Amino acid sequence: MLRVGINGYGTIGKRVADAVRAQPDMDVCGVAKVSPDYVAVGAVEAGYDLYAVDDERIDEFRAIDIDVAGTVDDLVEQSDVVIDATPSGVGAQNRPLYERHDTPAIFQGGEDATVAEVSFNARVNYDEAADADYVRVVSCNTTGLSRLVAPLEDAYGIEKVRATLIRRGGDPNQTGRGPINDTVPNPVSIPSHHGPDVQTIFPDLDIDTIGLKVPTTMMHVHAINVSLENPPEDDEHVRNLLGNEDRLVMIPDFAGLDGAGTLKDFAADAGRPRADIWENCIWEGSVTIQGNDLYCMQAIHQESDVVPENIDALRSLSGHLSGPESRSLTNETLGIGFSRLNGRVAKRLDTQPAD
Repeated sequence: MLRVGINGYGTIGKRVADAVRAQPDMDVCGVAKVSPDYVAVGAVEAGYDLYAVDDERIDEFRAIDIDVAGTVDDLVEQSDVVIDATPSGVGAQNRPLYERHDTPAIFQGGEDATVAEVSFNARVNYDEAADADYVRVVSCNTTGLSRLVAPLEDAYGIEKVRATLIRRGGDPNQTGRGPINDTVPNPVSIPSHHGPDVQTIFPDLDIDTIGLKVPTTMMHVHAINVSLENPPEDDEHVRNLLGNEDRLVMIPDFAGLDGAGTLKDFAADAGRPRADIWENCIWEGSVTIQGNDLYCMQAIHQESDVVPENIDALRSLSGHLSGPESRSLTNETLGIGFSRLNGRVAKRLDTQPAD
């Protein structure tokens, strides 16, 4: 049983903790928090052992009757692997702590790629993390782009990727972030950081990305153009190909899921915890082949799409399951795949792409 410590119990950390708990081969040693806020109370109510960042903080937790199991140092010592889900930049500062305890760690995409030996995507380079001590699960947007690029590269070859990322202004709990009533190039320079980050997964990929920030907390939306080396004859072939990927969901026209808001409502109705959407949501009607160019649009839930990747990174780093085995187990335990859509889509799509 793999003992996993979660350092940072915020947007990503709390989701990863719940996902680790759902695995038959993992245990949550505990979770670490900086502040005794409502999230810390929720961690205790969820039954997790809570650790403070240092001794000075312990009294703050005890002042509101939160029992603290120790400090982060204690948590790292007890863990076989640590998931670092702290805010961007803090993970790099934490690496010496993990090195001191000789404890492998998994960082998040907000860290620079140099924080780890491998930038990780379960679909693309699962095996590369097997010999690493420090792994970085790439960001939500990079994860989404990598999941889409991988089957296209395998099936058709890629000459060039161009992606426009319409990014949410903040997560629902980030009340201090904006814009409030604006659309902001973010960054104004080209490429945005997402293209170079994808190249940490696909070193030879020719990709340009542009980023915009808009006043929503729902999901990111990507407008994608991929120039293919050997394009298929029609759109349906691509739809079949993408529809057979386990962490891509084709959104059919009949469903009426016309935007990020309806997708989140659908996830809530489907009983997803926190209305999370772990999969890329690709609008079927947007998948279009024109000559050598493929066009499509997809929505990425920034709070949750990296969660299954963290679980697979844990197994890769510990080395006890193959990539396909881990992905299958992760998908099963988390309930990945919207079955209420998949069955109806399968009636209209050939489930095996043509040769």
